[in-house]
Amino acid sequence: MPPLYNRRSEPGLPASALPPVALPLAELLLRVKQTLTERFADSYWVVAEIADLTLPRFDGSHCYLTLTDQHQTGRGAQLKAQARATIWSQRYQQVAPAFEEHTGQELRVGLKIMLRVQVKFHEQYGLSLDVLAIDPTYTVGELARQRLETLRKLQEKGLLDRQRALPLALAPQRLAIISSPTAAGFQDFVRQLEESPYAFSLALFPASMQGTEAPASIRAALDTIRPRRRYFDAVVLIRGGGSKIDLLAFDDYGLAAAIGAFPVPVLTGIGHERDEAVVDLAAHLALKTPTAVAAFLAERLARLDAVFDGYAGRIREVAQEVVQASASHFDRLGRRTHLAAQNRLQEHYTALRQRVRAAAPLARLRLRQQEQQLGQHRQALQRAAHHAAEGQHRQLRRLGHTLARRFRYLHRRRREQLLTHRFQLQLATERLLHRAEIRLLTLRMPPAAQPAAD
Repeated sequence: MPPLYNRRSEPGLPASALPPVALPLAELLLRVKQTLTERFADSYWVVAEIADLTLPRFDGSHCYLTLTDQHQTGRGAQLKAQARATIWSQRYQQVAPAFEEHTGQELRVGLKIMLRVQVKFHEQYGLSLDVLAIDPTYTVGELARQRLETLRKLQEKGLLDRQRALPLALAPQRLAIISSPTAAGFQDFVRQLEESPYAFSLALFPASMQGTEAPASIRAALDTIRPRRRYFDAVVLIRGGGSKIDLLAFDDYGLAAAIGAFPVPVLTGIGHERDEAVVDLAAHLALKTPTAVAAFLAERLARLDAVFDGYAGRIREVAQEVVQASASHFDRLGRRTHLAAQNRLQEHYTALRQRVRAAAPLARLRLRQQEQQLGQHRQALQRAAHHAAEGQHRQLRRLGHTLARRFRYLHRRRREQLLTHRFQLQLATERLLHRAEIRLLTLRMPPAAQPAAD
């Protein structure tokens, strides 16, 4: 076999006399194949990312992958390696189900995996790798690492606890729903709320709930709700059950950050098989299923209704106690008022009788004093008349007669005035007694039978 290099010209011979030895391409590639087969006879574990994937379309077909590896050197240069790989049909039927059972997801583009390969070289198709096995524990660990990294970034930005700090309305009835309108979970959620005795106002914001486009679709729904947030008490993100690969969208950092920073409380009801999604950890409250969210909302209103019923019963009890205490107080005040009125009436009656008894002797005494004064004046006039001249005797007599008549008139008139005054005092006394009796009767009568005030 000629060597894999061209000979140098021998001394003494012209260069044109010894043309270079050329190899056919097929022979060169055959030698490369033999060298690779001898040098890389064993299989090797490698770590790579799936850049392209063609799954078997029917039984007996093969799975074709494009594997890539990107990393930076110490100098900061970006290195990229790429190779084609094949999982033959019979081996794919063993490897793929085992990988999905352990990781909860299928092979997909963008997934980082550890696989055991053999180096193969074909003269026509070039270098490729035959996949012999896939280690699912590496992928599980990688997904867990990505999840922890997402949680760490959310924690650093304070987005894991921000939603829980938002106050949820006591009676959240105005709900913004993010879900697929055709999903069974959304229908179950609506049916559960309709069966409750409370009226909920629902506004659906459709979004894709699985696949690579789900995070962007849900974020777009949140952006639509944001300018209308004052019209809603809470945002409800619901999706029915599914496999773990269907729920990978809810571990997306961008979606979890958008929910954590949203100004309205977000409730999640995502049908999980095992662990909580990152979105659940960033939300205000996470429940397992859409019907669990509906049951939580209805139960919250039921508890609030029960609290209000308890308050109403307590208010009734307190009102009854206040009414009874007020009635007892009014009864005591009525009895005290009635007794005070009777005492006051008796006092006035006694005072009036005393005044009446005191007024009669004074009048008689006054009359006797006036009679005595008149007698004294008469005697003085008589003595003056005896000393008067005879010419004035007749005039004095006339004056005496006049004075006598005047005296009788005055006496009669004074007597009439005294009688009139006495009658007025007695009439006023009777009126006061009559009014006091009327007030006493009014106080004894029930409120409904009392006459209206003038």
